[in-house]
Amino acid sequence: MTRSPGHPALAPFGTTIFATMSALAAEHGAINLGQGFPDTDGPPEVLEAAVSAIRGGRNQYPPGAGVPELLEAVAAHQRRFHGIDLDPASEVLVTVGATEAIAATVLALVQPGDEVVTFEPYYDSYAATIALAGGVRRTSVLRFPDFTVDEASLRAAFSSRTRMVLLNTPHNPTGKVFTRDELELVCALAREHDAWVVTDEVYEHLTFDGAEHVAVAAWPGMRERTLTISSAGKTFSTTGWKVGWVSGPADAVAAVRSVKQFLTYVGSGPFQPAVALGLGLPDAVFTGLASSLQSKRDRLVDGLRRAGMAVSVPQGTYFVIADAAPLGAVDAVAFCHELPARAGVVGVPVSVFHDDVDAARTLVRFAFCKEDAVLDEACRRLAALGR
Repeated sequence: MTRSPGHPALAPFGTTIFATMSALAAEHGAINLGQGFPDTDGPPEVLEAAVSAIRGGRNQYPPGAGVPELLEAVAAHQRRFHGIDLDPASEVLVTVGATEAIAATVLALVQPGDEVVTFEPYYDSYAATIALAGGVRRTSVLRFPDFTVDEASLRAAFSSRTRMVLLNTPHNPTGKVFTRDELELVCALAREHDAWVVTDEVYEHLTFDGAEHVAVAAWPGMRERTLTISSAGKTFSTTGWKVGWVSGPADAVAAVRSVKQFLTYVGSGPFQPAVALGLGLPDAVFTGLASSLQSKRDRLVDGLRRAGMAVSVPQGTYFVIADAAPLGAVDAVAFCHELPARAGVVGVPVSVFHDDVDAARTLVRFAFCKEDAVLDEACRRLAALGR
């Protein structure tokens, strides 16, 4: 063969950092605070609904857009929590997790040469799917420890070629919840440049200290240019089920569906009715999970500080970013690759989510969606490095 296999657009990306670090965790028997999956199950009624669906024979292909009860549940959820009215038949699409929703949306809306504005650090699939679509990534850096939006930098990222803003709030990996003023700036620039806004809101129910998550589609003048993505994985601690969705204007959702059908066609059949049940659970289920995670966040933040690291206290998500320089880190990539063997702990270098690597040279992301005893032991091991 004269040409190597593999898509050239993906050549810079290699294996995802999450697979790499989880493999190192397994190899060394290390505590895995790298990948964002909880070590406890979600609400028992949601789990039981999936078992019932399997036993009830819902094991074949679901409808292409998703099972009707989940489409209706997503629409009801958006109305209940965000005041957004949707037609479940035409303005909601079920996907195989939020990652497929992101990929299908970018591939549907972005053509070669189109520019996509996003913030860095960014979830790693953003850069890969923009590249697959032939788009051009334009970024604005969120800087440790506050991760506030730099207005001048954001304005400079927009141009006459801007097709899309890809926005994640609450934000992975920083734990930032974008403020109303920051969102208004994003929305104003999108309107000015006639760009789509695609919002990744998978951590929408995981906010702390009274931080308010604002859905962009509910913002005045934004419903007709916004596609909203979310999923069940984080909200119900069922990351392996891979049930996500995208909602927005019917013509845009139809465009996303036309791509999605050639990616997975359909998926997660018996889990879809279970998620539909979950989305209708009382408010206490949603607030209870956030409260539990806030306690875990505080536990990990305190432990990382005792280990000698500077920490940015997150307002949402599963993650804390810490500066590992006091523990001897010069480059977080090398530090994180050595950490499982040295300390029996796994974290993720934040620089892999950056174009501007120097902005995160010694920063490490740790996940706190773990049992308290696991978090305490990880912090004890990290503290031993500083002695």
